[in-house]
Amino acid sequence: MSPSELWRFFLIGYLFTILIETPILLLGLSRRHSFKQKLFAGVWLTACTYPIVVLVMPLIFANSSRTTYLIVAETFAPLAECVLFWLAYGKAEEVGKRSMWQDMATIVIANLASFLGGEILNAYGWFGLLG
Repeated sequence: MSPSELWRFFLIGYLFTILIETPILLLGLSRRHSFKQKLFAGVWLTACTYPIVVLVMPLIFANSSRTTYLIVAETFAPLAECVLFWLAYGKAEEVGKRSMWQDMATIVIANLASFLGGEILNAYGWFGLLG
């Protein structure tokens, strides 16, 4: 895809992603986080990683297989979001506790859900840009 095609896709893909990931974060993040923090995380975490996954990585991996791109992008996004979330909301006394693992697992599940949702829509040509 050309950079202009990537930019055209960017907004709809971002909105689609936060519409899938935010409810999962609201339900799954540990109770130590307020509703506001969870809601903010749904928009903020995607805002941090989505531009890299959608605008930068496709150009870096333009001469690689789609599988290679997906492995790198779909590993980078949840990993980076877990780190960012921990830097923003982590506490030393939470290291290794159930709440920490619950938060990290929820972020990974949210990313997996948006990836699968995107793949389903892509398979049916709904986005009209990927394929």
